[in-house]
Amino acid sequence: MDLLRVALGYHRGSINMAKRFTDEALKRVDEIDLSAIQPYFVKIIKTLPSILLSKNKDRIAEDALLYSILCKNYAKKFL
Repeated sequence: MDLLRVALGYHRGSINMAKRFTDEALKRVDEIDLSAIQPYFVKIIKTLPSILLSKNKDRIAEDALLYSILCKNYAKKFL
């Protein structure tokens, strides 16, 4: 949900909200036990910090939306 809020914040122009949820999403990434998830999803999780800390706000918004959907689909299938 944090990634979805990041995407919505940047799309709506609410940069402060998007940055706040970016920080929350990065905290959640650190909490994930990478040995307990599928190898393809480990690659996705490892790329998240570099994507969320990019300079291009439009790109962050699009990528955060994409990754939020990937995370949601993974959770539905494997958790």
